[in-house]
Amino acid sequence: MPTLFTKIINGELPGRFVWTDDRAVAFLTIAPVTTGHTLVVPREEVDDWTTIDPDLMGHLMTVGARIGAAVRRAFDAPRAGLVVAGFEVPHCHLHVFPAWGLDDFDFRRAHSDVPASELDEARARLVAALE
Repeated sequence: MPTLFTKIINGELPGRFVWTDDRAVAFLTIAPVTTGHTLVVPREEVDDWTTIDPDLMGHLMTVGARIGAAVRRAFDAPRAGLVVAGFEVPHCHLHVFPAWGLDDFDFRRAHSDVPASELDEARARLVAALE
């Protein structure tokens, strides 16, 4: 059965994409810990990051670093956070987000009620920073 992320990747569910290539995609989460919170996801369904092909994990990290630099520029953040949690969806993914302090790493503070217009604006800022 396809994961939620596979359905987003395949266009069966909407996604605010900021990156796509033949091995990975990146799209904004609908429950950000900070504005600009982006998920970097392999196209291949791999449940656990400890079992992913090392070359593919390297690619995800490379994409994550590009996204991280872009979220810092787009949102004037001193750091980019990177978390591999793996509990929400059984499909390996990196959380990349602008960070101002350790409190920004608290996923209990995620916002699940962000208006679509704010997510669209965050996407536009991030895409511009990636160009």
